[in-house]
Order: sequence, then C-alpha cells, then structure tokens
Amino acid sequence: MDRGPLRKPIPLIARPGGRVLADALIAHGIDHVFAVPGESYLDVLDGLYAVRERLKLITCRFEAGAVNMAEAYAKLTGRPAAAMVTRGPGATHGAIGVHIARQDSTPLLLFVGQIPFAETDRESFQEIDYRRMFSPIAKWVTQIDDARRIPELVAHAVDVATRGRPGPVVIALSEEMQREEVEVPDLGPARVSRPHPDPAALEEMLRLLARAQRPLAILGGSFWTERSRALIRDFLHAHDIPVTVSFRRQALYDQTLSSYVGDLGVGSDPALVAKAREADLVLAFGTRLSEAVTQGYTLFDLAGATPIVHVYPEPEEIGRVFRPALGITTDLNVFAEALAARGRGSSARHSAGARVGTGG
Repeated sequence: MDRGPLRKPIPLIARPGGRVLADALIAHGIDHVFAVPGESYLDVLDGLYAVRERLKLITCRFEAGAVNMAEAYAKLTGRPAAAMVTRGPGATHGAIGVHIARQDSTPLLLFVGQIPFAETDRESFQEIDYRRMFSPIAKWVTQIDDARRIPELVAHAVDVATRGRPGPVVIALSEEMQREEVEVPDLGPARVSRPHPDPAALEEMLRLLARAQRPLAILGGSFWTERSRALIRDFLHAHDIPVTVSFRRQALYDQTLSSYVGDLGVGSDPALVAKAREADLVLAFGTRLSEAVTQGYTLFDLAGATPIVHVYPEPEEIGRVFRPALGITTDLNVFAEALAARGRGSSARHSAGARVGTGG
C-alpha cells in the first residue's frame, strides 16, 4: 500500500542539556519563564539566553513571587506556564505557588535546580528529595538525571499539567545533567482528541432539568473559552436557571444579568445559601464542589438527596464527596458546544417560586 512520501529525519545537533530544556519549552508553546536565578541551574539559564528572542525570562526577587506570577500567567492566558527556582530554600519558597496551582487547577511547570546526581543521599548542600516533598501538592513530580530524556519528560509534564483537571508538575534538574551534550530530537505536543460528553447523558440531564422546579447552576473550573462561557450563559438563560459561581470564579458569568444570584464560597450571602439548600436540582458545571463552595460540605446531602448533575473533565473527581444523580466526564468547552448543538430550548419555569435568589 502506498503510504506517500516518507518524512526525512531531521539532522540532530549536539546540545547541552540546558539548551535542550529551553528548546523543549519552546516546542510546547511556552514563551515566558518566571525565575529567581540560582547556581543549581546556571546551564539552563545559558540555554534560555540562547533562545531569548523566542522565550522571555522574567527575573524575580523572591521564589514565591516567581511561582505565583507563573500561576497567574497561566490563568490569564489559558496555557501552561513555567517557573524556575534553585534548590533548598528556593524550592520551599516556591512550594507556596505550587499549592495554589493545585487548589485552583492551574497548569504549571516548576523546574527546580538539584544537586549533582552522583551526590544523592549524602545530604549534599541543600539536598532535598523533591518527589517526597512535593508529592502531596503536585499532580506529578519527577527528576531528570539523563539529558537524553529531557524532551520526553518535559512533553509528559505538559500533558499531565494540562489534561483532565489541570494542575502543577514539579521537575527537578540534576546539576551535571544540564551540561551533558546529547543529540536528541525536540518533541512537540501530541494531537489528542478532547473527551466528549455521552449523548445519552446529555439527554438524561435535560430530562432531569425538565422535571425540576427549583434548579440551580454552579459554574467553576479553569480554561473556559470566551465562546464557551457565552454558550453556557445562553443555555442557562434560555432555561431560566439561576446561576452562581464557585469560589474565586466570578469572571465566569456576567454578574449584571438577572440570572446571576451570587457566588458560593467564603462569606456567601446567607440568603443565597438558604435558597441553595432548597434547590431540587444542582447543575455543577466545572466546579469540584469543594469545601468553600459547599459551605464545609454541608450544603448538600452526601448521599444525593438533592440531585446533582456533575460535569467535570476528570472522572475521579465526580462523586468524590457528593454522590451525583448523573456524572458527565467531558472537556468543558466541548460540553458547552454539545449543549449549544441541542438548541437553546425553552423554559416553562417563570414563576417566582422557581427563582433561587438572594432576595425573598
């Protein structure tokens, strides 16, 4: 069978590990690195300098600030961001931003300069086992000891940080590995189709909605596109569903609309909380139904007395605390498109008793 012309292999050029790492970041579309320079990754800094026309290094004064800046940059751009810190105190200060990225589901790569691999377990200067240190707060922690594996491990780190529920990945960089000259290809992003909602599940959600008299929508999560936010807004408005947003997600919904009834989080309006308890259907789109959103896990019955439709990109999160009437695993933006494809629909719920609001 004719498979067409074969692609010619790209000639490989020997590069030090620090330059391979810089090129790997560019291959995945990372155009900013926020860092506090340190002696443990000087060769990576040389690599970043070599690609300074394509990748901007933002030098910071404090590691917590650098990682927080990267986390904020990822939130604003919708793309994974990178931070770099030196070992020991630099890593411990940077852990603050890693924890925030985990809590807020932000895709973040934190690179930590590490001691020479040959000195492992000798309590070398500022030695820390970062797999043990960061494992409770990061999605994945790894260490690169062989420069030939830089493209592979950076590619996987980006995949882990961005797929399912986004989050932080920590990559330690052995000091001598950064100077190792290797001939390896750059690896770019893989084309992976995003998970689509089960059509039967969407129909079941619409049937539950048709029977509900006091529905409530809770929007949350990361990386909704502007178009998807508009599609979800139109769907909720067409079905006359009151809308609230989860903790620190006020930007997800137009708060000037009459359908917006407030945010569920720390210090929520008591009247809104009371009305939320009276809902007979909860549409949880993109939110984790976390402690802040559910008022210390007291807002709903754990066994599902209040039917919940939980839409989330990672199946492990659905039913983690509250047993839903229906769980839908899907990319959130694909979900919004799927709802729009079924038409705006209509709603018969226009009575005052159907409105879940902060007033009477």
